Amino acid sequence: MKQILLITDGCSNVGVSPVVAAAHAKAEGIAINIVGVLDYGDVGELGAAEIEEIARAGGGLSRLVNTRQLSQTVQMITRKTAVQSIQLAVQKELKNVLGNGSIEALPPDKRSEVVRVIDELGETTKLQVALLIDASASMKPKLRAVEEAIHDLMLSLQARQGGSEIAVFHFPSSKYGDDCMMDLDWTDNLSGISSLFPKLQMNGTTPTGPAIMHVVDFYRRGDYGRKSRDETDGMMSDYVV
Repeated sequence: MKQILLITDGCSNVGVSPVVAAAHAKAEGIAINIVGVLDYGDVGELGAAEIEEIARAGGGLSRLVNTRQLSQTVQMITRKTAVQSIQLAVQKELKNVLGNGSIEALPPDKRSEVVRVIDELGETTKLQVALLIDASASMKPKLRAVEEAIHDLMLSLQARQGGSEIAVFHFPSSKYGDDCMMDLDWTDNLSGISSLFPKLQMNGTTPTGPAIMHVVDFYRRGDYGRKSRDETDGMMSDYVV
């Protein structure tokens, strides 16, 4: 399963609707998971509503948090998505073999064994996570928490038994643009993370929809922005989260 993990405070205001973009991503087999870092008041309420609509249209998960909860939530959603993806694949196989796609319908001893295998695969399967960061003006006070969350996510992924990679994007790339920029190509190395955030200019509009479409194109093209696989130390996986 392919995943875009969006960190935003909602309230997009430029370009195609992010709900439409999320539906397009889902049609391409890409789930949109969102961590909403919200303010209080009317703006926060509007942002929360948009975040829930994007996740619903994108077939993913959404969580609304404050900055103190951000790091833990990013790790939770990443791992939960992996386990859910494996569980869906197992249920599909059960349906093909047994005519029943429900793990709960299995006898207790068989069910516990299937659950054990799913948990094990969740830790050993190779993962890729495409992070999409809202770098609009309203996110500026939250940048430090986002940086810590990504650093902690990398540590969490590196602690897994299976290999993991991360790519990082932010939007907008210019003050009044509706574009998106890749900051870090697929990597399993923590060294590039610390250099990302001093370069970010936190200002301008919030083109969430166009940014989602940009990362969808990144997945569609496969080799976008990276060297040939023979020239890079990075790894590619048939299983993408």
